[in-house]
Amino acid sequence: MDKKFHTNLIVSSAPHIVTDQDTTRLMGTVLLALLPALIASIYIFGFRVLLLSLVSVIACVAFEYIWNAALKKTQTVGDLSAALTGLLLAMNVPSSFPIWQLILGDCFAIIVVKALYGGLGRNFVNPAITARIFMFISFASNMSTWPTTRLAGTDAVTGATPLAIIGEGGFDQSALPSLSQMFLGFRGGACGEVCAIALIIGGLFLIIKKVISPVIPCAFIGTVFVIALIATGSVYQAVFHCLAGGVMLGAFFMATDYVTSPKLPFGQLIFGIGCGVITMGIRFLGSYPEGVSFSILFMNICTPLINRWSYKVYLKKGGKK
Repeated sequence: MDKKFHTNLIVSSAPHIVTDQDTTRLMGTVLLALLPALIASIYIFGFRVLLLSLVSVIACVAFEYIWNAALKKTQTVGDLSAALTGLLLAMNVPSSFPIWQLILGDCFAIIVVKALYGGLGRNFVNPAITARIFMFISFASNMSTWPTTRLAGTDAVTGATPLAIIGEGGFDQSALPSLSQMFLGFRGGACGEVCAIALIIGGLFLIIKKVISPVIPCAFIGTVFVIALIATGSVYQAVFHCLAGGVMLGAFFMATDYVTSPKLPFGQLIFGIGCGVITMGIRFLGSYPEGVSFSILFMNICTPLINRWSYKVYLKKGGKK
């Protein structure tokens, strides 16, 4: 074989898919899908959300650029993956969160979780999720101080999240926001997780555009609903648990990360169910009121095993046919 053709022949593992999509388009589409949640968050909490988002995006892009330049690697900031990580991180903190602490979280996500492992496609856990947990452990007080919404009709500066209220006093419906308030986002929580309807719109957009599969979000949210229904015997409380915390943000935008989630539908189903089971286990049995971030991180670690198992199941089914 001619040496020229031999050196240019690159064979990668299956599946081989012909598509006009590339990383930049995919990441850009996800950024677009996050716009409803960003706009809703700015309306609910004020323009500081926009400041946090801009700072976080710029910081993540800058850290990736500096890392590539320092190691004389090909610049990858144009693929928008760093920008997406930055926006997701801003969506995962309270609107009052100190900017310098957010920048430190950006650095951890880009340098420690992503770049040190070789960049996009080689990280084994989701950078935004891991950085959120890093910031929660490092800055527990600021990560659990929730400003009230501008429309709350109260003079209070901070307020508890619905899950924190449940953890402290049980499910007292009079002390909790209504389902309509949960849908619209008039409750305590991180910037991007409070407005369920905005996240659902963004998630459906990604599914319609075939950027993500509906398997993981449906399995995740469905498992949360079923476990809450069995544990409480109340459809109202089951719906409440689906809307509370970071379930919607996690299911549509974090658990569906291409790099750290399973590739085959059967594996995605196991992944989504696992996220739901761990989330509700922490909520009902743990001392921490929320478990979405920890559940996604744990299932990220399990993804190689799930992939290996689901590949074997898929090949066995194909062999029988």
